[in-house]
Amino acid sequence: MTTQITSVLVANRGEIARRVHHTARSLGMTTVAVYSDADSDAPHAREADAAVRLPGNTPAETYLQGEAVIEAARAAGADAIHPGYGFLSENAGFARAVIDAGLTWVGPPPAAIDAMGSKIEAKKMMAAAGVPMLTDLEPGDVTEDMLPVLVKASAGGGGRGMRVVRTLDALEGEIAAAKREALSAFGDDAVFCERYLERGRHIEVQVMADAHGTVWAVGERECSIQRRHQKVIEEAPSPLVERTPGMREKLYTAARDAAAAIGYTGAGTVEFLATDAGEFFFLEMNTRLQVEHPVTEATTGLDLVALQLDVAAGLPLPSAEPPAAHGWSIEARLYAEDPANDYTPGSGTLWSLEVPGVVSRFEGPHRPGIRLDSGFEPGETGAEIGVHYDPMLAKVISYGRTRAEACASLAGALARAEVHGLITNRAQLVRVLRHPEFVAGNLSTAFLDEHGGEDAPDGPALAAPLADAEATAISALAAALVSGTAEHAAGPVPRARPGFRNVGRTLQKRTYRSGSDELEVAYVRSRSGASPDGELADVVTVEEVGPDAAVFSVRGVRRALRVSRYPVPGADTVVEVDSPLGPVSLTEPPRYTDPAAEVAAGSLLAPMPGAVIRVAVEVGDTVTAGQPLLWMEAMKMEHTIAAAVDGVVTELPVAVGDQVASGAVLAVVSEPDTDTDPDNAAQE
Repeated sequence: MTTQITSVLVANRGEIARRVHHTARSLGMTTVAVYSDADSDAPHAREADAAVRLPGNTPAETYLQGEAVIEAARAAGADAIHPGYGFLSENAGFARAVIDAGLTWVGPPPAAIDAMGSKIEAKKMMAAAGVPMLTDLEPGDVTEDMLPVLVKASAGGGGRGMRVVRTLDALEGEIAAAKREALSAFGDDAVFCERYLERGRHIEVQVMADAHGTVWAVGERECSIQRRHQKVIEEAPSPLVERTPGMREKLYTAARDAAAAIGYTGAGTVEFLATDAGEFFFLEMNTRLQVEHPVTEATTGLDLVALQLDVAAGLPLPSAEPPAAHGWSIEARLYAEDPANDYTPGSGTLWSLEVPGVVSRFEGPHRPGIRLDSGFEPGETGAEIGVHYDPMLAKVISYGRTRAEACASLAGALARAEVHGLITNRAQLVRVLRHPEFVAGNLSTAFLDEHGGEDAPDGPALAAPLADAEATAISALAAALVSGTAEHAAGPVPRARPGFRNVGRTLQKRTYRSGSDELEVAYVRSRSGASPDGELADVVTVEEVGPDAAVFSVRGVRRALRVSRYPVPGADTVVEVDSPLGPVSLTEPPRYTDPAAEVAAGSLLAPMPGAVIRVAVEVGDTVTAGQPLLWMEAMKMEHTIAAAVDGVVTELPVAVGDQVASGAVLAVVSEPDTDTDPDNAAQE
């Protein structure tokens, strides 16, 4: 029995909502979006044929409200609901409610979601089906010789509720933290432990199954480059599988067996942890479309969303599996986060997101080049990145004839992209893609830890900026000259008067901040033009300065630098300089600072906007450096705020449940007054 789908609602937001709408429109369907108050002007809501508001901002108030989503579908006349990924995509109760409402559920049967929804129960079922796997460990049974172990949330994924434990004395605390994070993210605090492979490789198989008994294994992907157990770079095919004879067919057989064992239909992914020798173990099955599905589409020519819609409508898949992958595709997840600061997620204004070399969006690509899937529209300025949702800005996907070509084109596109206004992981992505070990296909889930430290033996830290110190200074000079030229052109022309004489040569200075560094730029302006003063005087010759660009000769080599300024009333001006020397982000502080903005010494500031979820101290408590004082939750992750020095808690202006802004004072730890005489203090 087949069902005609004429209108599809996507119970999600951002790039995945736009991705599903793209295919639905190409199939002649009308599209329906839902949006929170924070997303009221988001592209996914603007572009849909109909959009329904979900009052509130947080996921719990909006995208996780299943009944509200179903009512939105009814109100807009949708006859199908696609869940995307995350939120309600693996919620069997929601799937049943959609079906009970008479709507078509674009996903697997609720029973299959239930079967895979608990990782603990799923592993038992897969063991019975003969799928290789690691043995689960009860937390109380973990001994020293079993370390390290991985604590994992039974429900959900995305690295939330996961902790690597290397010492027995840390096990209890990490389990408690994993439980809190899992409960917050998935509404289920069940966790379990398993052996942790330090240098494992994360390999997954895309499956597609219909209701007529056909199960496809549609290529494998390697997702070994991870931070906090969440993938950041994925590719198809897998370098490990490519060079290991017989491994692909064994993987595909295990994936098909896993899907068949639970009567699966639709798109799903069976994930494995593999060793360099080609041995692999079942991790979990994601009963939804994966974030990284574009690399499979690029290398197979399939539209996985179109196949999802076909299967949901009851249509059969062709009995023959698609042919083997051709070419190579790599996806990089561009996040608003700071890898150099423990991946602290960022929020604020995204002024610009432009990626060169884009040949397709939300499909393919069907020829070598770059595919861009983003929740933001290129050319759009002033998009606000809040704290309620995942900080991913875009998925940038390359497709090439070879892996080397795919690596080089993706690294080049990211390096040349305009990403203005936020700290991102862009530099880390580029450095990984250009790293000799990555290019050679020598990957593991520990790659970022092994190669990203300050003392990495094979090069600079992976989180280091793409522009070195000299390139940063040259970029700051370009920013100063462009700003000075614009101000000079906009300023009044002095009226000649007796005794007035134009100064033929003047020294100009401007101050910028680059991260935590302060840069002073000095240049000389004369009737004949401008020239740098100081260390750059013998390095740079100014050839041309315009309203938004400068052309320099750097040691005889011509360099063009684009300068973008984003003034914000009452705040630092954001200045972005893009050039082949490397992108440079600067801020130009106001000339006069507000004394009221200063904070007391020893203040611990919120690293991002978020909510205080736990406080472990009180005013008057004595604490030591490194001791956790309180915990925040932001962008679905838990963050620990620890004392920076030994001392006494003298101020604690926050409590559990408080929402705090970035930079807000959370606590003040003061050094003890060693000069105080306790006897005198008592008499007072």
